[in-house]
Amino acid sequence: MKAWSRWQDWVTLVAGLYAALSPIWTPSASGAGMSLIVLGVLIALTSLASLARPGLVATEWLNTLWGVLMFVAPWVMTYTQERGASWTSWIVGVVTVVLSLTAVPASRAAHRRVLPH
Repeated sequence: MKAWSRWQDWVTLVAGLYAALSPIWTPSASGAGMSLIVLGVLIALTSLASLARPGLVATEWLNTLWGVLMFVAPWVMTYTQERGASWTSWIVGVVTVVLSLTAVPASRAAHRRVLPH
């Protein structure tokens, strides 16, 4: 697989950027804003790394972790009452987990092609 070509990583990059920028239009009074920014940036950076090095399998697993953390953040950081921030966390979390897990086989295949047998 060529660098910068896996669509799943492009979608998770956009999702991460959306989450990181969402406090601009999603008002929040609790830890929602910081959670969205930090986890969104982590998702975006990990997606960029995965796009640049498609055989780096660890980035897909890291994005899966960030997606799970994004999904549970409304309960852990107690901002479930803030509907916009909560739904952003839940949707971005699910999208990130699902797409990262679907990219793992392609990433493994790209990794195998890079390593000599």
